[in-house]
Formats: sequence, structure tokens, C-alpha cells
Amino acid sequence: MAAASDDQLGFAPDDDAPIGYMKRTRDYYAAIGYTTPYRWAHYTSAPFQPLKKPLSQARVTIITTAAPFDPAKGDQGPGAKYNGGAKFYSVYDGDTSQQHDLRISHIAYDRVHTSAEDSGTWFPLPQLKRLAAAGKIGEVAPRFFGAPTNRSHRVTIETDAPEILKHCRADKVDAAVLVPNCPVCHQTVSLVARHLEQNGIPTIVMGCAKDIVEHAAVPRFLFSDFPLGNSAGKPHDVASQAFTLELALRVLEQAPGSQTTVQSAAALERGSFLEARLQQRRCAQRRGAGAPAPRVRRAEGNRQGPPRARRVGLCIIQTEIDHGFAQRALASAGAGGWRAASVMPA
Repeated sequence: MAAASDDQLGFAPDDDAPIGYMKRTRDYYAAIGYTTPYRWAHYTSAPFQPLKKPLSQARVTIITTAAPFDPAKGDQGPGAKYNGGAKFYSVYDGDTSQQHDLRISHIAYDRVHTSAEDSGTWFPLPQLKRLAAAGKIGEVAPRFFGAPTNRSHRVTIETDAPEILKHCRADKVDAAVLVPNCPVCHQTVSLVARHLEQNGIPTIVMGCAKDIVEHAAVPRFLFSDFPLGNSAGKPHDVASQAFTLELALRVLEQAPGSQTTVQSAAALERGSFLEARLQQRRCAQRRGAGAPAPRVRRAEGNRQGPPRARRVGLCIIQTEIDHGFAQRALASAGAGGWRAASVMPA
């Protein structure tokens, strides 16, 4: 008797899984000559602080890794290349009663599948205000905070996290929503979340790099399988952004204990990115271990057929190096679900 096929059994492709950003970052830097792999923060347990009051009475803040726009710091607009000059190196705060122009040009997000046109995908303040007006949360805290994306664990743990905690206490914050963008951003906010939770402030991390956040062991995590730079929902899709924040707040309120991860159902769309993941693996095997990815043109056209039957035809991996940072992304032919398909060293 012939063995049942994956289609008959309903199996997903082995590659249809969250992207492993830690391994791919290590592999990338090893390929360009670094001999000491980066040490990602790793814990096997997490602190946990339940909400001290109902969410409908809680004062909630946002902690972001996005940077305030500064016209003196070069191109920070949609689609801008990596701009290290736009980075910030100390904790900042902003008045939540005002509108803010925050950008992500200073970090490694998915520049192939995201143009960074809609700040609602990385800064959910408008949605948080909407929930406050609807009585879903008690109120928005008077300030939000910017956490510097720092590769130094010690600086984050000993300097930035305590400063954010001090500001949260001054504002009588009851809970914090942390929204990262790049790989190291996910580590940064994870360390900040742990520090806040250890000191009595409940947290929820909304992110797209599952391996990094879970490696750092955070109390609560809402995982969206979207390209980096979209932790708060899909661009130009207010319903997606509303759903993502509301789900995060439900996890904040209802998580039974530490290291609770919930995967957003909005990320479970099927599409041609599944085939792109398979194509990435095949191309890597043909190139051989350690070889950097070539720059090639994006495939054009829309081939018909079910998502898993579409073929890209080329190894479509883009590598962009700016000041020692790199971005890899996959693009695929055909329409379909919008899913993470990127490999982004920090």
C-alpha cells in the first residue's frame, strides 16, 4: 500500500514554521568572518506579575524601539535604507496626548515586504487611545517610552531597563505593552519586560521574532508571524492593528502564568511565501554552507494554481549590507497570504 501523501494527511511543509532569526544571524556573521557568535540573552524561567486591577481600570503605556523623526538625520522615510545616523542611545519619552512621527529606518526590518509607510504597524498608540475611549482599558499613561536597541545586554539590563522602570513608576503605570521591530529590538524589549515584571509591572510583548523572545523567557508574548517591522498588525489595515492590540491585551489580562505565548490567528494565512521558504532552503543547499547569498532580481508575474503548487523559479534572496548590518528577504511570485519570509541579522 502506498504511503499517504502530505496533501492527503493535511500536513504543512516542514519549512512552514517561524523563522529562526538567532541561527540565521549567527550563520550570516560566521559567513563574513566573525569567529565568536553573538550571545543572545537566554533564561529558562520568567518573572510573572498578575494585573493588580481589571484592565478596564488599568493605566497602560507603550514601550517602543522606534525613533522620533529628525529631519537632520538623513533619509528616514518609507523604504529608506538602513540609517544608523537616526539611532537613539538613551531612553526617551513622549506625551501620549500628542501625535508623534516615529520611524524605523535606524533598525533592520523587512525592507522587501514592508515599506514602513504606516506607523500603526509598529506604534499602536492610536489603537490604545481608541480602547481607552471605549472603556476597554482604564486610561493611556501620560507618556510612552523609547528603548534603545542595544547589543550590550548589560547596558539594557543595568541602565535602560531601570530608567524605564523609574519613569513607569513616576507615571503610576499599571501595565506596559512592548513593541519591537528588528531582531535585537526583540531581545531589548524582552529584557525590559523581565525587569518591569520583576518589579511589579505586568507586561506583554508583541513581536515577530518568536525564537528570540522565547529564548529570553518573557512573561507574556503575542507572536504574529509577519515580516519584521509589523509587530502591531498589517500596514494600512486598521482592523488588523485593532485585532492585534486587543488580542495582546487579552493575553496580558488572562495569561495563566509566566512564559505564556499566544500566536495570532491573523498570521495563519496561506500563500506563496510557503513556497518561498522551501525555495530558500533549496538554494542554500545548492550554494553550500557558509556562502553569502547573491543579489538577484525579484521574480515577476503571477502564476496560477494553489499556493503550494506555485514556483518561484529563482533563488530570490536579497542581501543588503549597511555599516555591518545585513538584511535578507525572500520574495515570491503569485498572490496569497502575507507572511514572514525574511532573514534579518540585527
